[in-house]
Amino acid sequence: MVSQDLLDILRCPVCVQENRGELELVKDAWLVCRDCGRKYPIRDDIPVMLVEEGDQWQNTAVEDLPVPPPPAA
Repeated sequence: MVSQDLLDILRCPVCVQENRGELELVKDAWLVCRDCGRKYPIRDDIPVMLVEEGDQWQNTAVEDLPVPPPPAA
């Protein structure tokens, strides 16, 4: 489980430059950017905040996100 303290400070690496880049915890397995919709997986209790990961899932509907997130390709 990711600590609330960490969740409070994490931001979308793309949006934090110009917007707030706030993230919402979804299904206890994903962080979804409220600005751009990129979705970052949480694997082994570690948020994977790579832009490439967020891009990969950006067009996937929240309800269609797999739990647990698949392993990195």
